[in-house]
Amino acid sequence: MVFMVLDGPELESDYFNFEALNIPAHHPARDMMDTFYVKDKAGEKADMVMRTHVSPVLVRAMQKYGAPIRCVIPGRVFRSEAIDASHDHTFYQMDGLVVDKNISISNMIAVMKELLRGIFKKEVKVRVRPGFFPFVEPGVEIDIQCTICEGKGC
Repeated sequence: MVFMVLDGPELESDYFNFEALNIPAHHPARDMMDTFYVKDKAGEKADMVMRTHVSPVLVRAMQKYGAPIRCVIPGRVFRSEAIDASHDHTFYQMDGLVVDKNISISNMIAVMKELLRGIFKKEVKVRVRPGFFPFVEPGVEIDIQCTICEGKGC
């Protein structure tokens, strides 16, 4: 699909992890991120964090390549979470970015359907619905039908 696959630092500056993504110090999304802040040698809070998402690489990509651009960023991220059966402090995430003329949410949905078809090696029924994320607008969520029971209930 002609996307560049990019990577970036896991130890990230506060600027790239938050500020450059329009998440200032008072923004509620910072509380949701449960960030690992890195301290300097004197034990003071430094301006570095373990990246809480791969989105800082989007900023770096726009600075380096400009528009138009088509890229995906798979990568490891870190959040200071209580570990249980469905949460860990380290997990993988993937962001995608397309900036060009005549691009819409419909294009994103088509790309996601193609991605799911490639992963599951078959058509997957999807539901697209509005989703609230304090750092994205508009926000959408894509749910997939169970690929094991095909929606009949496992």
